[in-house]
Amino acid sequence: MTTNAVLLMGGTGSIGRLSARALRAGYPDVPLLIGGRDAAKSADAAAELGNAEGVVIDPRANDLGLGERPVAAVAVFYADDRLAGLRFAQRRGAPHLGISSGVYEIAPEVAAYMQSPGTCAIVLGYEWLVGATTIATFDCARAFAQLHDIKIGALVDDQDGGGPAVAEDFERLNRMMPAALTLRDGRYVWRGKEDARAEFRAIDGTVMQAHGFSSIDVAGLATATGAPNVQFNIATGISSSRRRGEPKSTEIIIELAGKGHDGRALRTRHAVFHPRGAAHLTALGVSMILERLAGLDGKPPTPPGLLFPFQVVDHGTYLSRLRAEGGSIVALDPVQ
Repeated sequence: MTTNAVLLMGGTGSIGRLSARALRAGYPDVPLLIGGRDAAKSADAAAELGNAEGVVIDPRANDLGLGERPVAAVAVFYADDRLAGLRFAQRRGAPHLGISSGVYEIAPEVAAYMQSPGTCAIVLGYEWLVGATTIATFDCARAFAQLHDIKIGALVDDQDGGGPAVAEDFERLNRMMPAALTLRDGRYVWRGKEDARAEFRAIDGTVMQAHGFSSIDVAGLATATGAPNVQFNIATGISSSRRRGEPKSTEIIIELAGKGHDGRALRTRHAVFHPRGAAHLTALGVSMILERLAGLDGKPPTPPGLLFPFQVVDHGTYLSRLRAEGGSIVALDPVQ
């Protein structure tokens, strides 16, 4: 197991703190570097964890202001427009995970990988909630011999806004991506204006008004499954649990259509559910990816490559940990 520190850039934010706690729960002896812009906030976050150090990140410095200390993996929880964390990771040969870029913003990271493909693993962690959507979809797709349609509906409770960095990400993505990347009859198109309007039913059957969202899940699922129709829609409102008078939750509706293994037409609908909201589900994915990248699980660290989250973590282990946190994949009646 590595004894080098895992660097969390933006580790003082809500998702960064949750991810750090998840790592600390599984690996109490692994040192963490909690990076931020404010020394006091970084120190406070580190003190909460134990075996952690708060550090101030200098994005203009090649060493990020960290000197020569060894780092096992780098995670970035904000829009790193300088690619400071990625360039640092490549120089050190340390794997890198970023979770804030939009599908239109990955070109600089892909270019950095293509220029130096053998330096480190680079994970494009921009899937919705960092693997929760794709891993669950693959699990649900096992009932199919051939997939024709994949429709994802993400429901964000309006009391589950996350921290300032999350709000900045959504504002930027909505401003820069008014159209939604969609695969339709095998062709990638951009759904805009009226074409981007959508709806889906929440876990409790409530119809949610939604709009198309350009998630990299579309490209990842289309490529991995061969389905000719893939779309991702997002809605903000009251989650099913809160309508029952319970605390807010997060849910992802997965609607699949195609042929079953018996050759007959098959249509299914499931939901990924987490009782504590989107940030906790995101932290699950982040912590498991870092665990695998850095070899904290006792296996060799992930070799260099350009990867989706679903290519990094073991799907069965992910689903087991989801259930251990009170989450689940819920089978729902198909909508005809």
